[in-house]
Amino acid sequence: MEYTRLGRTGLSVSRLCLGTMNFGPETSEDDSFAIMDRAHELGINFFDTANVYGWKKGEGITENILGRWFAKGGGRREKTVIATKLYGSMGDWPNDEGLSALNIRRACDASLKRMQTDYIDIYQMHHVDRNTPVDEIWEAMEVLRQQGKIIYTGSSNFAGWQIAKAQEGAARRGFTGLVSEQSHYNLLTRTVELEVLPACDDYGLGVIPWSPLGGGLLGGVLRKIDKGRSASEHMLRELEKHRDQIERYEAFCDERGEEPANVALAWLLAQKAVTGPIIGPRTIEQLNGTLRALEIKLDDKALAQLDEVFPGPGGEAPEAYAW
Repeated sequence: MEYTRLGRTGLSVSRLCLGTMNFGPETSEDDSFAIMDRAHELGINFFDTANVYGWKKGEGITENILGRWFAKGGGRREKTVIATKLYGSMGDWPNDEGLSALNIRRACDASLKRMQTDYIDIYQMHHVDRNTPVDEIWEAMEVLRQQGKIIYTGSSNFAGWQIAKAQEGAARRGFTGLVSEQSHYNLLTRTVELEVLPACDDYGLGVIPWSPLGGGLLGGVLRKIDKGRSASEHMLRELEKHRDQIERYEAFCDERGEEPANVALAWLLAQKAVTGPIIGPRTIEQLNGTLRALEIKLDDKALAQLDEVFPGPGGEAPEAYAW
């Protein structure tokens, strides 16, 4: 396993982050335990979750699975850098969502209880809250850190200017601020290259891409269909929008004898400011297969070929659209 520092911190994390969103809805608890144990065997120490995962309001199904796994002992908690998120609704009352100081306090305590731990390594804001002042958010996070309940803070789905606003607000208070940003980023979705990635690079945030396989489109979808695998109506609609690109992409991977999913991960690992993409295996076999991505090194020629197949925004702002 390869490790890197998370942004400007001294925290060492694996270059693949284990996403747990499937634990509960798609993957049984026993299989989830086996996947997490295997992740540790492979050297993956960075796990990501959220209080809303499990998708039954207020139940925190996935965090509870993590908690029962941590409770098995064997150094499971100590070996894991756990990142969880808050923002989404966890109840039917007005203050059960968002980033108010009240919800930050309640949500953190609830996540700690579900995960059977006394601290969260990286506490992430799942979305920007336009209704809560930055100072209120940072004051609440400062209290949690002083209490030893969280160590670092991160964001997810923030725009570049929102990252800047958050960091400047933290600096005024003498607070560390954000150390990471989770963004929707893959070969098909490259908007963050305009301003989010440059902002993260400038402020020293590690970028953690979610949906690195574009919802499955970059995971060898044509190969799977050819082998008789079924695909959802949504997947088929998306495939028709991008069929030419996907055909060219899978041909590119075939020429190199590599699985498309691993090439997509390797491309992200080659991008500026990226700490590590979030992988969401439903089985141990899928988890084992992702390790190959760390061995694939895309040279400048290969990266240029992928840019031709999946053109990005043209670079950073403002040069991408001005001069």
